[in-house]
Amino acid sequence: MRKTVAITVLSAAMLTSCVSKKKYVELESELDDTRSTLQKTQVEKEEIESKYAKVEARVAEYNAKINSLREESDEKMEMNDLTVMSNNNKAKMRATIAKMDPEKVAGAETLEDSINLAVSHNLKQSISEGSDEGDVDISVDKTVVMINVSDKLLFGDGSYRVRNDANKLLKKLSEVINSEPSMEVMVEGHTDDRTMVEGSYLKDNWDLSVRRATSIVRILQDKYDVDPAKLIAAGRSSYSPLVDNDSSDNMAKNRRTRIVIIPNLDKFFAMLESGQ
Repeated sequence: MRKTVAITVLSAAMLTSCVSKKKYVELESELDDTRSTLQKTQVEKEEIESKYAKVEARVAEYNAKINSLREESDEKMEMNDLTVMSNNNKAKMRATIAKMDPEKVAGAETLEDSINLAVSHNLKQSISEGSDEGDVDISVDKTVVMINVSDKLLFGDGSYRVRNDANKLLKKLSEVINSEPSMEVMVEGHTDDRTMVEGSYLKDNWDLSVRRATSIVRILQDKYDVDPAKLIAAGRSSYSPLVDNDSSDNMAKNRRTRIVIIPNLDKFFAMLESGQ
């Protein structure tokens, strides 16, 4: 009887030892897999950080160019002095102003204001033909042209795939860009502050905004032959809103793509002519 009990106890101990060792091996294997995954994730993280650092450097360089251009404009373009403009450009500006809504023109207090209004009007007529009034907004600051295009004109909700209907606008935009070899362009994606749906293929609004910008840039390059050396793609996520994200209408305003164009001075004045 004692022998039987001893054998039973010994067998149980051996079985327990076997199970524990097997479990240990499984856990050790899982730990190795986790370490491998962690190492791979760390490498991917470093690659992404390096990529974004390069993009941020290009954006910073571009913004520095914008600021430099504004300073240069202050020095070279005394906008209150009509001698800066040729008689031909003055005539084009006046012709454009004459066709505009008097209420919009009434806000122009200086020659600079009038030129900016005329350039904005002509570009909008050319680029946004067939679009709703609020889908494209163009403003000018010291010869830097800023074009805001609404989300609904370019993309589906939460998507970075460009709508087929947007091709007409992008074709017109490419014609403006290609008309001047020295022109430079930055495409910025902007979102509202809603979070991504759980399990989405998009990580967050940073991801969405950058992908939207690169989608536009690729079409300009691949379909409309814009020199990629002219182009910068950037994402601003939800951190540069036009208005507070406190209503559906305001969120729609914040979901946009901003296209910033730096033309040289001659090309800027050429934009006073409709259809350029």
